[in-house]
Amino acid sequence: MSHLLICEVFKDIVGSAYYIAPEVLKRKYGPEVDIWSIGVMLYILLSGVPPFWAESEHGIFNAILKGHVDFTSDPWPSISHQAKDLVKKMLTSDPKQRLTAHQVLSHPWIKEDGEAPDTPLDNAVLGRLKQFKAMNNFKKVALRVIAGCLSEEEIMGLKQMFKGMDSDNSGTITLEELKHGLSKQGTRLTENEVKQLMEAADADGNGTIDYEEFITATMHLNRMDREDHLYTAFQYFDKDNSGYITIEELEQALRNYGMNDDRDIKEVISEVDSDHDGRINYDEFVAMMRSKTQADTMNPKKLRQSFVAK
Repeated sequence: MSHLLICEVFKDIVGSAYYIAPEVLKRKYGPEVDIWSIGVMLYILLSGVPPFWAESEHGIFNAILKGHVDFTSDPWPSISHQAKDLVKKMLTSDPKQRLTAHQVLSHPWIKEDGEAPDTPLDNAVLGRLKQFKAMNNFKKVALRVIAGCLSEEEIMGLKQMFKGMDSDNSGTITLEELKHGLSKQGTRLTENEVKQLMEAADADGNGTIDYEEFITATMHLNRMDREDHLYTAFQYFDKDNSGYITIEELEQALRNYGMNDDRDIKEVISEVDSDHDGRINYDEFVAMMRSKTQADTMNPKKLRQSFVAK
């Protein structure tokens, strides 16, 4: 009996948009698409974000067809050359030039006793935690709402990291689990630095980091640029749909999350309220969400050095 099935050429567009290989979109593809999809998953696990991103499925498809893969943004500068080499070769647009399954398993970064470190360091996640720590609670709650809008694909890498740290599978990370998890990843932090990270992510101050708190504090901040996410977050605060967030509405939102801002809420409002009418309109809210903290504007190398003890 002939085994022609493995050579069959398929023509239907199937699968999740993030993982679809370019030849699928051209409606002529074979088994090479599996290597592409695994390459996408590897990219997400290493960086926390998909390699091809847009606000619509059509936009994602266009990005896939263009084939540009970003290896310059954090955390890629700190990821090993061999890891990047593998991902690049798995995400080669031409299926004939793409690695085969055998070649992937034989790659120096994959094979047993190869060059992959046992505990990769994700400096980008540490950087995001520092950015989050510098924000006021108004912005933190807004990010919590946005985090709830993200798809599984967008947070896959962070989800895996959370599971790795939650050693007792309780659904929360304790200080000891955070300390052990960072140490296991090769991150050398002082006791005080680990406590600062804990306090930054532990929005409700109950002494542990739950899954939603972890995703909120470590998600890629470019997600807040999506207009639909920003509007959803604004509506969360604007309970009466007046088009404005009042002091009372902000106080209620912070109470809902058990977050009491260290500073007077009027001071937070005044920083965001550019027209000084005592309330926050949508444009002012968007400006706050897109504003840079000191951590945002730091050189990535300095940012890493400020977190990793020498």
